[in-house]
Amino acid sequence: MSSIFTKIIKGEIPSYKVAENDDYFAFLDINPNSKGHTLVVPKAEENKLFDLSEDDYLKLMRFSYKVAKAIERAVPCERVGMTVIGLEVPHVHVHLIPLHTMADANFSKKEELSPELFQEIANEISRKMVY
Repeated sequence: MSSIFTKIIKGEIPSYKVAENDDYFAFLDINPNSKGHTLVVPKAEENKLFDLSEDDYLKLMRFSYKVAKAIERAVPCERVGMTVIGLEVPHVHVHLIPLHTMADANFSKKEELSPELFQEIANEISRKMVY
């Protein structure tokens, strides 16, 4: 059975896409810690980060780096934090979170954004991507 992220990648579930290449897909977290909170996922479904091959792991980090740099250019913040927990969805995913305070890294604090603001943020990050 496909994970929710695979369904998002295939377009079966709508998302606010910010970047994509042949192997990776980045989109805004629908339940963000802060404005611009982005998930980066490999298109190939893999449950655990360290079950990826070393090469695939490094490629995921390289793509995440490019997305994080675009977030920095698009979303005012002190820095972009990164976390990989992987318990919520059985599909490898990297959280890139614009940080203003340590509270932004706390997954119990969430922002409520309108669909229009989600789209505006996604568009701005996408415009700032350098491939």
